Amino acid sequence: MTTIDEIVENFALLDEWDDRYRYVIELGRTLQPLADSAHIDANKVQGCASQVWLLTHVKPNGSAGPVLTFEGDSDAHIVRGLIAILFSLYSGKSAKEILATDALVLFDRIGLRENLTPQRSNGLRSMVERIRTEAKAALTTVA
Repeated sequence: MTTIDEIVENFALLDEWDDRYRYVIELGRTLQPLADSAHIDANKVQGCASQVWLLTHVKPNGSAGPVLTFEGDSDAHIVRGLIAILFSLYSGKSAKEILATDALVLFDRIGLRENLTPQRSNGLRSMVERIRTEAKAALTTVA
């Protein structure tokens, strides 16, 4: 998986938005395929115009708190890329780190959010909120 720092650096190198969109789509192609059995309503992210599925895996990590990893998929290429960026930012991090990290600030910093359609921007917020909700739940259920 591409690190979030590499993604930010690559965005800075790309001047044209067409190139940046192609890069986002390419990032989406790096996502591991999601099992067909995971494409169920319980895993769907509500508030997205595209179909988005998100699975969260929680592992206890002693006093550091639970660590979350994610799997996901979408029926839209650009949205798959947004998922890949979110996973680079959040997957493998502790619930506390996830809650302390504002993905929307990052998306604003690289100029991506201002170039998304309003529907995609709303979907992005829905995905971030779902990840944050999962992190909050992990803190209350995993010792």
